[in-house]
Amino acid sequence: MQEQEQEHDQPLETVLVRVTGKVQGVGFRFATVRRAHMVGVGGWVRNNDDGSVEALVQGTPDQVDQMLAWLRQGPPQARVDEVTSERQFIDRRFTRFEQQ
Repeated sequence: MQEQEQEHDQPLETVLVRVTGKVQGVGFRFATVRRAHMVGVGGWVRNNDDGSVEALVQGTPDQVDQMLAWLRQGPPQARVDEVTSERQFIDRRFTRFEQQ
């Protein structure tokens, strides 16, 4: 419990991520939600009309780095060609991670 309280004192980073490749129809969003819950980040993931997957990841710098590393691989059925990320400066704090 004490470890979680310490994490709340750390600065939060928010990153908008776009993943391209074979990332739709392979359970990518579901697996991303599961990984996000394991890592402890907030935000969301969704499919884009162009076949890419987009995610907003918010957490400590270490948590965000863990998610970015996982998103570069994705679930076993996926083929990730490219991951782009852009830091966001927003006031909203996400308390959970969900699929949109």
